[in-house]
Amino acid sequence: MGSASVHEDASDVALASRAGRTHREHGAAALPARLRAACSGGLCGTCSKYLMSFYGIDPLWLVCVREVGASLIFLLVAFACDRERAVGILADRRTMLGLVAVAFGAILMSNVAYLETVSWTNSATATVLQSLSLVIILVYVCVTVRRRPRRREVVGMALALLGTFLIATGGNPAQLNIPAEGFAWGMACAVAAAFLAILPARLLGRWGSFVVNGYSMLVSGVVLSAVVRPWETVPTLDLVGGALLAFVVVFGTFGAFALYLQGVKDVGSMRASLLATVEPVTATVASVLWLGVVFSPTDLVGFAAIIAMVYLTA
Repeated sequence: MGSASVHEDASDVALASRAGRTHREHGAAALPARLRAACSGGLCGTCSKYLMSFYGIDPLWLVCVREVGASLIFLLVAFACDRERAVGILADRRTMLGLVAVAFGAILMSNVAYLETVSWTNSATATVLQSLSLVIILVYVCVTVRRRPRRREVVGMALALLGTFLIATGGNPAQLNIPAEGFAWGMACAVAAAFLAILPARLLGRWGSFVVNGYSMLVSGVVLSAVVRPWETVPTLDLVGGALLAFVVVFGTFGAFALYLQGVKDVGSMRASLLATVEPVTATVASVLWLGVVFSPTDLVGFAAIIAMVYLTA
């Protein structure tokens, strides 16, 4: 009995070790996809800014097109590859209520707040302020598991406050360095991004990212379209504008959301948000090289402080 118990314990440890290796290998294999999601998201913000600045596209019009267009792609893939879950989710009333919560509390709020922030500021500032979601996620984790923040997390939150102060004021507390509307939307963007990392977690585990993304974006996009009525204000686009809009829908929305939420499912909210720090870097480089945006030294220090916060707290 004694030797048998030792053998069983050793087997359990071996199984646990293999499971741990599998999880780490799966996470490592997922890294390139998560990085592609972050790069797509950063470029999407810059493309959106270009469309709004040079083609006069309204942010809410762009949200409608992004969500409805991407939702159709998600659902086409879901029905082609996982028809059983794509149909089965419709019969689960509790799950459908959860999807509605994700649609409005995460998807809609996230897209509207992000594009409004881009419209009032620029894609780099928007993505950096969005990264503050990790502070909200950290507070949520500490409350739910009933633990105090670790020392490095406290330092990270202090850096987040410093970075936000520098971006908002340029180091002068007597004035705002960015429009008040842009700062307010940026804070809303951070809250929405936190909801996006937390709310869909259980649904993703059961139904998969394509099904969850498809239906939640469809609900969000259809309801917003009924209010905005985008078909009444269709902008005139040339070949470049059409190509940029297609990129925003296919890569910046479908691709970025699919890979990011798959990352939440595979490696968790905190690590997925950590990988998303590539997004503000991509957006900053694209804004400088493509749109000619000039950032002050305090802006860049603020960006660096918030990105350092992400690495300390994730």
